[in-house]
Amino acid sequence: MWRPFASDHGDPIEHATGLEKRELLAKMGGNDDPFDMKVIKRSAGTRSCPNEIPSAFDERIVGCICDSEANSISWMWLHKGEPKRCECGYWFNLVHKAPV
Repeated sequence: MWRPFASDHGDPIEHATGLEKRELLAKMGGNDDPFDMKVIKRSAGTRSCPNEIPSAFDERIVGCICDSEANSISWMWLHKGEPKRCECGYWFNLVHKAPV
């Protein structure tokens, strides 16, 4: 007897390969943001305790919404080992994160 969509298609993980499969496995493991694309809430952001930005690479572009009323985003490049201060005064630092 034919049953539509019951088990005809199998498990999506069995059919996925490469980056898609690693993404699905990360999400199954509880990481709902494996590529770190969600907005990170700023902390104190001082020079001694900067906001940590995860990256699997040696550099990453970051956008800072300096004021809650702002109509624009201040973009800056962060480089590994070089904390950087935004125009608004918050500090950011790139920290290593294993790639997906």
